[in-house]
Formats: sequence, C-alpha cells, structure tokens
Amino acid sequence: MTDATEFQDIPTTTLADLLGRDQVMDTGIRSLWAPVPRTAGPAFTVSCPPGDNLMLHAAIYRAEPGSVIVVESGDLDWALAGGNVCAVARRRGVAAFVADGLIRDLAEVRELGFPVFARGVIPIPGAKKAVRPLNKPVRCGGVRVRAGDMVVADEEGVVVVPGARRARTLAEARAKLAEEAAETLDAWEAAHRTRIDMFLAGNGFEG
Repeated sequence: MTDATEFQDIPTTTLADLLGRDQVMDTGIRSLWAPVPRTAGPAFTVSCPPGDNLMLHAAIYRAEPGSVIVVESGDLDWALAGGNVCAVARRRGVAAFVADGLIRDLAEVRELGFPVFARGVIPIPGAKKAVRPLNKPVRCGGVRVRAGDMVVADEEGVVVVPGARRARTLAEARAKLAEEAAETLDAWEAAHRTRIDMFLAGNGFEG
C-alpha cells in the first residue's frame, strides 16, 4: 500500500497525463485561497443533498487523520461548512476538503491554512436533517470517487487516483518526473518541434 505522503511530491499535471481526463475534476472545483500547498490523502466520501450539510459535519469526527473529505452535493445555494468546521477538521488531522459545493467564512479558513477545494463561497449555511451513509461512492467535480482512492489537489486542480492503481501510478509518475528532470530545454524543444511538425504534416498543413 502506498502512503499518502508519497503523492505530495507528484504534481496533478503529471497524474493527469497518466490517468486522463476521466480522473480530473472539472475546473469549478478549485482552491479557495492561494498559495495552497499540494494536498494528498485517501478519500473519505460524503454525500449531502442540496440545502443540507449534516453528513459533512458528521464526517469530520469519523474521518481518519490524513484523509481528504470528498463531498458530493452540487448545491450552489447553501454552505456546506464554515470556519469552525474547518478548524475542527484541521485539528483532528483531516488533510483537506474537496467539495462539489460551497463553504463560508473564507477569511477564517484562509487564516487557518486549511486547504479547501470547492466551487466558491456563500454566507448562508445549510440545514442538518438528511442522514446518508458515509464512505459510499460519490461523484465530485464529474469524477467517481470511492473511499480510499488517492486524492491529490494543488493549484492546478484535483486528480483522483483509483485505489487499485495507486502503486502503479506512483511508480509511473516518479519515472516520468525523473525523465523530465534529466531532459534539457534544448532537447525538449527539438523533440517537441519534430512532433509538432509531424502532426501538422499528418493533418495536411503546408508552410
């Protein structure tokens, strides 16, 4: 089993190259403050219906330290969490929130240094009525996320590494980064120009 800290040195761009578009959350899921540190951790999944945040609030007391709490919601009218919820989550060792929805108290969250990747902010909180099971598959930012999948988030976006592919993806990412580090810009430019010229010629470009 790969450790979450091993993914903290892997840019989301590298993971996206390896895993493809299906594992990359849409651009609406973004860091709400900057500069944000790269965050990596196993997903603890939560589903909240529009207008309700009960299960996210429950999750901060149940997620293991190092977890990234991933929330399916899609709600753009009510906040899923605020400053105190983020503060407690941080104190309990939660690595980050990745939420298909909104939060509030952004200034407090930014001051805490707690990473939140979400669709934005709104000042009004949701209700606390809807009970749903935790750690079931969810959809967040267009990506299917299962409990234990590795979630890596930075200023470029959020990538989900399926649990079954964690070790292989980590090895491939390290190899790719090592290869890139050993390549000079001159060598990259030469190879890039050759490749681009080949694509142009293959598609009928003359010039």
